[in-house]
Amino acid sequence: MNDTGSTLTHLQGALSGKTYPAEGLIGLDPADGRPLLARYDLEKATRTLTARSLAARRTGGLWRWAELLPVRDRSNVVYLGEGDTPLLAQPRLGEALGVPRLATKAEGLNPTGSFKARGMAVAVSRAVELGVTSFVAPSAGNAAGALAAYGAAAGSRVTVLTPVDATPANQQEVLAMGARLVLVRGLISDCGKISTALADRFGAFDVSTLKEPYRVEGKKTMGFELAEQRGWRLPDVIVYPTGGGTGLVGMWKAFDELEALGLIGTDRPRMVSVQAEGCAPIVRAFERGEHFAEPWQDAKTRASGIRVPSAVGDFLILESLRESGGTAVAVGEDSISEMQTFAGRMGAGYMSPESAAALAAVPALLERGEVGRDEEVVVFDCGIGQKYPPPQDLPEPPIVDPDDLDIDALAHSLR
Repeated sequence: MNDTGSTLTHLQGALSGKTYPAEGLIGLDPADGRPLLARYDLEKATRTLTARSLAARRTGGLWRWAELLPVRDRSNVVYLGEGDTPLLAQPRLGEALGVPRLATKAEGLNPTGSFKARGMAVAVSRAVELGVTSFVAPSAGNAAGALAAYGAAAGSRVTVLTPVDATPANQQEVLAMGARLVLVRGLISDCGKISTALADRFGAFDVSTLKEPYRVEGKKTMGFELAEQRGWRLPDVIVYPTGGGTGLVGMWKAFDELEALGLIGTDRPRMVSVQAEGCAPIVRAFERGEHFAEPWQDAKTRASGIRVPSAVGDFLILESLRESGGTAVAVGEDSISEMQTFAGRMGAGYMSPESAAALAAVPALLERGEVGRDEEVVVFDCGIGQKYPPPQDLPEPPIVDPDDLDIDALAHSLR
């Protein structure tokens, strides 16, 4: 075996606290149907995972953090270049939004155009190591493309279920990589029910969000990288667009692991969960002081990645918000579209609607006094905008004929 150095020891029920062997193929906690979390021998990891050793590992993307990832044999790692996305200062946009020390983590530079590549890379790799040859999952869009890509790289069979109104680019991506696609007249929650049933029929492994323990392990590497990129000092605030919330849960877990390794101290950022007003179960539960979030009825938003009526890890999301002194914010559809174009014109790139939702929350947080002008704020830019239908307020460009061109009239129209 080509040992990765993983220090994985066991799985633990996030709610029940019960422990299970790490070498068994398992989805949800058998005790209560809630998420399982991977646990590591952190004392052992400190012997090889240091700031100096990481700096020497110049290649490998998120797999540089092998001691705190679950794959044991390097031959099972499915690597397409995921991880090590840049943390970009956004002074122009930050000044315009009232927080000059704003930065974005550019997750759209992952192989499949979104941060979903991180979770699927680790989940598929570990499942293949445990003998899985067929995968199934529901998706609002970007996770579908990521699973299709990593499943194809692993030589595995993939079936994906998406809402019928999922973006065409994501549907085409799935089909182009040889996966089977099922379009469902409904929401991702409806896709999830069918996914569970198909897994039983096909003998496929269901890699739904937080219904298996390893997608969150891939997503937590965003927290690892953020700490390393900032010289092992975390920002004051992290703003995160929240659907299933795997990244939020993962980063909160990552910070505890980094502290145990002695790489960071006890200080934590205030975690902010952002949802759309048309689908805000986490925001509603946070405001009510509830431990679990009731499913949202009639969910609607063009930011399809956060159109998630019910999250299986709801209690973990809410715990991270409260333990960090953070909050939850819902933003309107108009502000999402406006921010998508505004951010681009301020030099932040063509972001997804989910990323725009997170940015749209920043002025609201400032107005509510929950973020200070001088604080360091990191917004997660979770994916590229090119996979989505364009914002409706884009201008119509002029069309010209080179053989019949009035250059003066064209120049005048462009002023």
